[in-house]
Amino acid sequence: MPHLVLGPILRYVDERVATVWVQTDTACEVEILGVRERTWCVAGLHFALVALDGLTPGADHPYEVRLDGELAWPEQDAAFPPSTIRLLDPRAPREIAFGSCRTALPHEPPYALRASEHPKGQGIDALRAYALRAARAGGGGGDGTSALPDMLLMLGDQIYADQPSPALVQALADRESERPADAPEDELADFVDYALSYREAWGEPAIRWLLSTVPTAMVFDDHEIHAEWRISQGWLDEMNAEPWFDRHIRAGLAAYWVFQHIGNLSPDELAAGGLYDEVRAASDAAELLAARMDTEGHQTGHSRWSFVRELGDALLVVIDSRAGRQVTPGRREMIPGEEWEWVAEQARRPVRHLLLASSVPFLLAPGLHHLEAADEALTEGTWGRVGEWLGERLRRLAVVDHWASFQRSFHRFAELIDDVAHGRAGDAPASIVLLSGDVHHCYLAEVAFRPGSGAHSPVWQAVCSGLRKELRPHERAVIAFGHLSFAGRAARRLARALGVVGVPFGWRVVERPAYANQIGTLTLDGEHSHVRVEAVVDDSWRDPRLQEAFARTLA
Repeated sequence: MPHLVLGPILRYVDERVATVWVQTDTACEVEILGVRERTWCVAGLHFALVALDGLTPGADHPYEVRLDGELAWPEQDAAFPPSTIRLLDPRAPREIAFGSCRTALPHEPPYALRASEHPKGQGIDALRAYALRAARAGGGGGDGTSALPDMLLMLGDQIYADQPSPALVQALADRESERPADAPEDELADFVDYALSYREAWGEPAIRWLLSTVPTAMVFDDHEIHAEWRISQGWLDEMNAEPWFDRHIRAGLAAYWVFQHIGNLSPDELAAGGLYDEVRAASDAAELLAARMDTEGHQTGHSRWSFVRELGDALLVVIDSRAGRQVTPGRREMIPGEEWEWVAEQARRPVRHLLLASSVPFLLAPGLHHLEAADEALTEGTWGRVGEWLGERLRRLAVVDHWASFQRSFHRFAELIDDVAHGRAGDAPASIVLLSGDVHHCYLAEVAFRPGSGAHSPVWQAVCSGLRKELRPHERAVIAFGHLSFAGRAARRLARALGVVGVPFGWRVVERPAYANQIGTLTLDGEHSHVRVEAVVDDSWRDPRLQEAFARTLA
């Protein structure tokens, strides 16, 4: 009898259709709510993405998963509420939970201790605490109410391919004879390694249940591939010289396509792309997928990784700010030209609320932003070869790779936001909210336009990171310093001395950094929008709980 290895995971959901992703231990027929789909194969592993059409919007649809006719989900003696599917109701308020950066470690000491308390500590898992709370409240319910959000937006570093857990290191050692001979012991080397990592990240019972019943959208950041992925040309040159790295990139991107990306798209988008049908038709699509993932993950034109979700009268644009980077000195861009045209076209669509998501923050604390902008100017040779060397060293040491360190792209982004907020691209939205992760702390920043400019839309940057990835004490001290007004003024003067040009607006952090593991929720209701960030409560790893870190009305 076939069994589920991972899943079910509820992925794309709109007003008409939903998709559910599963991994099974053998080829079989997957059945959900009467819809049947054959599995397809990659590297000897088996997957299916079941598209469900014709469900009633706004109603809960409890579901089971059958494999070759036998019940596989829910599991016997399940301790969680039924998994349900609820299509989007465009007239109802919408809640989007969001966060990033989650390590897969045991949920007990020393791993559940704070980073300041133990070298192995990564704190209590905020996503698991969130799932357990929702389960205690009854999950989707059956009375038209729900303890669950309408979407979970995971903003990068769903796995740490370059920092495997002790259990995963052992699993890699157990398949040593099957892995490439030149693969580092502590790096994921092939598609099967990546599959083990995703299974570890999403297989914990509470997380598995949450993902089975909340629609989830995902985008990668560097750790799905490798720390500092595409931070600079020097980094690329060094890594591409390693004989194992090309295979590592291909395996990581192929796994991302299977485990994360295809669930971001509607069935129509998948069909239009063509690759999904080719994979399903292949006896084993491993070589096909590897051939489509080129050496550096760089795609020409509109990136296959960016995507858009319509959420009633709101629009979520999720931007690939990692794989398509141009890092050639003198031509650095976060988003290449044709890709940027697609982003700008989406952002100018008429919507009530515009949500722009990027794994790395658009707007850092001013002190950190100006320091990153100054660093790019140094590495571009403003102060000669010594400055170039110093800038590259600082870039690697401090992981300087956010929008601020790609000033050409940052200016295009700033001009786009300025145009949309002032109504130059059509009716201005009721709010523009930028959603990001990556930096392992949470904050809220408010954009301030020039007095009398006539801006119609409030613009906010909401950063929530990590779900489970704490800063070390020295890292926290650096971040805290970057949030000081003094640091902002000093870094701005340095950036100006290096020729960095200003942008059409300023911004300030209005909710100071919160450093525990956290999860955010954005609520949209008519003209109104509201954000809340909740942090784990210390000393409660046996019964993990969340408490409000900050909340604010945005519009």
